[in-house]
Amino acid sequence: MPELKSWMVKIQESRKSTDFETFIREICSWIPFAVTKNNGIVSRFPESERVKISSIKDFEAWRDDIHKQGKDYDFWVDFFQNYRQLFQNIQLPGIFHFWENENCDYADVVLYCKNAYLSSIMIAGCENVFYSILTRNNSRNIFNSLFSVSTSENIYFSTATLSSYNIFYSRYSNNCNNIWFSSNLTGCSECIFCEGLENCSYYINNVSYEKEVYFKKKEEILRQKDAFLEWYQRVSPLGKNHGSHHVQGNFIIESEDVEAGNFVYNTKTARNVMFAGSDAGNENFYDVCPGGAGSDSSSDFYAVCGAGHGSNNLYCSSQISASSHIFYSYYLDACSYCIGCIGLKNKSYCILNKQYTKEEWEILADKIFSQMEQDGILGDFFPGKLNPFYFNDTMAGILGDFTKEEVEKEGYMWRDEEIKVDIPAGAEVVYTTPPQSPSIEGEGNPESSGEQGELLSNYQGYDAEGNWYINPEIMKKVIQDEKGNYYRIVQMEYDFLMKHGLPLPEIHWMERMKLNFWL
Repeated sequence: MPELKSWMVKIQESRKSTDFETFIREICSWIPFAVTKNNGIVSRFPESERVKISSIKDFEAWRDDIHKQGKDYDFWVDFFQNYRQLFQNIQLPGIFHFWENENCDYADVVLYCKNAYLSSIMIAGCENVFYSILTRNNSRNIFNSLFSVSTSENIYFSTATLSSYNIFYSRYSNNCNNIWFSSNLTGCSECIFCEGLENCSYYINNVSYEKEVYFKKKEEILRQKDAFLEWYQRVSPLGKNHGSHHVQGNFIIESEDVEAGNFVYNTKTARNVMFAGSDAGNENFYDVCPGGAGSDSSSDFYAVCGAGHGSNNLYCSSQISASSHIFYSYYLDACSYCIGCIGLKNKSYCILNKQYTKEEWEILADKIFSQMEQDGILGDFFPGKLNPFYFNDTMAGILGDFTKEEVEKEGYMWRDEEIKVDIPAGAEVVYTTPPQSPSIEGEGNPESSGEQGELLSNYQGYDAEGNWYINPEIMKKVIQDEKGNYYRIVQMEYDFLMKHGLPLPEIHWMERMKLNFWL
């Protein structure tokens, strides 16, 4: 396919020169963190005219025949107009699940995982993941955390944890255990308020202590639970690079030739790349976030978000698994040689979901890419008017300094209302701070449990024997934080808090997610 190779090179060259702000706005705005209820279905997509949704079960029932909804390419309009017509007619699942998953009804982008709740992007055998993002490779018991990978376990309010366990309110822990309020530790255990140590144990504020003295001081420190969240916000947000060469960025591990990288491991030759890496290694990643997950290596990703598992040659696409030579497509599994396709599985040589022979596909692909080049859009990612998410609920909304006015001008959507997911109507409300008014009016809203409003602090504290205790009645309540957002405490979360002596969270789960980012 000599013509196809030349078009691939042109797209590659276009994406290699993208500035970082454009990368954040275009690619990261296709990575939503909030799930919501859309016509009664738990969904990554808010209600809008841009997309139709169905349940996962219904989608899988007709997925094998989804190519029958394919359309002929219309050369009287540009590529993105062709694509929009198809995108608005395909009923996508509200949340994306790959392979078999168990008890993950309130989680999005899940692959072979168990027990996930209000979390996003869990890959390969993870278990018990709550309010967290990017959990990979057999990690378990992950709460309020970002980028926990490589069999990490018992992680709470932490960022970038690799092969570690019992990590609390910390950032950038590599092969560590029993760490609190620390950052950039490698091979360490039993450290509190530490920064930049390697192979150290029984340290507080980077000072070594005898084992007995350390544990006495640790007990005193961990009794100050009111200060935990404040201490976490003081932890250094910048991650050091390890075992890497010719790299520029934040927390780049065992990688080479990486420019503008953040949270990258085992990746070679990349630019504008975030949350990428696999044990098998990845290569040639440009404008990618996240990418390369799975046990197999991936290569040649250009303007891609959410792809991996041995994929290669992906261009301007999102949510692609185990596929190759994919262009401008969305949510494909085990496909090859597709352009402008949506929702396909085990298909090849399709354009706008319509099946072609190899020879027909090659001729039509050359004409489409030629038209895109003439229109000046070859190598561009999907424009804002096609984006089906609220911009401020995506990774771009967290990382970038974008205003509502400027993104709406470019066609993106913006959420103004509150997020409410899995909140029982009429539930009693407990407040993190004294409420402005004693009750919340309106059908379906929670209700105040008292005239002045009961406070969250009344549900936790030390008992007469000096043991930390959380009243299990809190699981029957709805909590409202100081910004007016609602959230709940669920059983597995309660059990984890009690086991590790942790205080109840005082901010909404979306705000907890945001605290873990480094910017």
